[in-house]
Amino acid sequence: MISSLIHLDLMTFALAIVVTIVAGIVKGAVGFAMPLIMISGLSILIDPKLAIAAIIAPTLLSNGLQTFRYGLTDALAALREFWRYLLMICIAISVAAQTVVLIPTNTLYLVLGFPVIMLSFIQLVGLNVHITSRQRAWTDWIVGLVTGTLGGLSASWGPPTVLYLLAIKAPKNRQITIQGVIYGVGSIVFLMAHLKSGILNAESAPLSAFLVVPAFVGLWFGYKLQDRMNFVVFRRVTLVVLLLAGFNLIRRGILG
Repeated sequence: MISSLIHLDLMTFALAIVVTIVAGIVKGAVGFAMPLIMISGLSILIDPKLAIAAIIAPTLLSNGLQTFRYGLTDALAALREFWRYLLMICIAISVAAQTVVLIPTNTLYLVLGFPVIMLSFIQLVGLNVHITSRQRAWTDWIVGLVTGTLGGLSASWGPPTVLYLLAIKAPKNRQITIQGVIYGVGSIVFLMAHLKSGILNAESAPLSAFLVVPAFVGLWFGYKLQDRMNFVVFRRVTLVVLLLAGFNLIRRGILG
């Protein structure tokens, strides 16, 4: 029942905690990127399938906290506005997550690495796309499908969601709540999908549960930083680190 913890050597275990704390700090400070940072860092330390399982509990609980941080009324309003996007994400995550167990380890490194690089680079160069309110009727479905598919495979649907919110010009003061709702609902579906796929099981669940503690430690520090930091600089440093992590995943996928 606890073999995912027992089988990790002390150094790997310590580094996994550090990665999770860093991911929590970034999540608390900027509202997203916990799964992306955790999957990038943990996949370097442990089998990528175990890494996917490990992020499930920290992601689910931290997203729940983010969803309701600004009140139930705002969360319900976001749910009503983005129901098409959410529905498509949930369907796509459910389907795509079942294919993870079929993908060879080296290929999975590539599947995880390319989205990390692509999404980080898009945000670093500041790609500015504008989607009008009239276009939302169909873009919600299409972007939700792409985002959910990526999320089911790589456990990260945050960066595409951030890019989409920027493209539709969502008010800045609402983006954290909207992100929380989308990530929270997606996390529940992701949990259920990987219970079915077998990725989250009696062997991997203890590690996931344990990493909730360092994740929340990181969140606490991240919330403290939120009002004090230079947001632009912090975000750029985070994206550069993610780029480097993504390239390392690609290297492992190619070289084995």
